[in-house]
Amino acid sequence: MSKRLSINYQDLATKIKFWGKQLGFSDVGICDVDLSTHEKSLSKWLENGFHGDMGYMERHDLMRARPADLLPGTLRVISARLDYLPSDAKFAKILKQPKHAYISRYALGRDYHKLMRNRLKQLGEKILEHCQQLNFRPFVDSAPVLERPLAEKAGLGWVGKHSLLIDQQAGSWFFLGELMVNIELPVDQPKSNQCGQCVACMTICPTQAIVEPYVVDARRCISYLTIELREAIPVEFRPLIGNRIYGCDDCQLICPWNRFAKLSGENDFQPRNDFDNVTLLELFAWDEALFLKNTEGSPIRRIGFDCWQRNLAVALGNAPFEQLIVTALEYKKLSACAMVIEHIDWALDQQALKHNDLLENKNKRLTARLIRTIEKGLPRDA
Repeated sequence: MSKRLSINYQDLATKIKFWGKQLGFSDVGICDVDLSTHEKSLSKWLENGFHGDMGYMERHDLMRARPADLLPGTLRVISARLDYLPSDAKFAKILKQPKHAYISRYALGRDYHKLMRNRLKQLGEKILEHCQQLNFRPFVDSAPVLERPLAEKAGLGWVGKHSLLIDQQAGSWFFLGELMVNIELPVDQPKSNQCGQCVACMTICPTQAIVEPYVVDARRCISYLTIELREAIPVEFRPLIGNRIYGCDDCQLICPWNRFAKLSGENDFQPRNDFDNVTLLELFAWDEALFLKNTEGSPIRRIGFDCWQRNLAVALGNAPFEQLIVTALEYKKLSACAMVIEHIDWALDQQALKHNDLLENKNKRLTARLIRTIEKGLPRDA
């Protein structure tokens, strides 16, 4: 019977990080599985209902803070970062063009889930070649995992006040994935929080969803409202959504650490279908078949056609008045479901109000011009 070879785990950890870089990950860190310090805040967050309609968050409850419950035998978590910032991002420019569609940066290209999962699996298989007792499982938003606290513990950055992970040299434009393993690798040291007194992300949030530092009420978050919510968007939030039809990046756009964000070398994350420069009316003209075709391989597809139309209707309601917008809304109303019709009616009301304002302002200008003309024609002693 052959003896099991002893393994130098320090050397293996160094190799794991090297292999991770070879596979295209921007950074790799290792941590233990103790997240007990997060259990109280997770329970409070759930008790406050901040998860909204995301029932899966409540169903798994504290399992999110207990990786070993998810995969028995887990001793370490290998956390990986993958940058997704393109070379020609048009963030603020599109937000200032209300007739154009703003889509969150992460969703402009191909869905990252499969790409990251496959690479994590390849990393696990590479480790297995050097450690036969290894048992591993990759995760990319596919199970109840507190990925940001794990990544923070693994030294990949710190959790900012907007609840996203920030790296001092890379900002926050990156995806995270995990590889749970049953071997006692040496762990990395967490980095200190560098947010200081800055509250820019809290101040800029259009819906004030960051209710206190490090706590986000998903029910107010535009990303939740446009992606996770499957019902009607509360009326009070509709005007605040602006032209954001899928997600929101405001808290990242304002973060000073994103001045150091790294550009992604992944072609899959480059914009597809002109999603970074397309008008609302162009997208609203799609039927369901075209929506499914143009969102194939995109994270956008997961919200479904009805929510896609719902989001576009809200954005069109927020756009400046245009008769083409009114015509498009009225046409879509003929075939839309009840939920979408509710949002189309709201958008039509908003367009009508803006049209009335335009007419009122026009009448005021005409009246002012008429008064000036009359005054010029009056005798000096009149």
